Amino acid sequence: MTAAPGEDAIDGIKVDAEGNLYVSGPGGLWILSPEGRHLGTVLSPRHPHNMAWGDADGRTLYFAAGSTLYRMPLNVTGIRP
Repeated sequence: MTAAPGEDAIDGIKVDAEGNLYVSGPGGLWILSPEGRHLGTVLSPRHPHNMAWGDADGRTLYFAAGSTLYRMPLNVTGIRP
């Protein structure tokens, strides 16, 4: 991840019910398969740092970026403590 363009602050990490990782990495919020394959990057106006699964069904990922909180509904349930 450190060779990718963009701010290289690797920070928050979350996991969904399918074992995919959501990682704050260079250029945005990276999604990695359980095998480590890069599935895609969610781009946002500000660099995300920390995140949490929310809402009653656990299918919404909230992430903080600077002074902004973003909400991203997903089709997969996140693993919550």
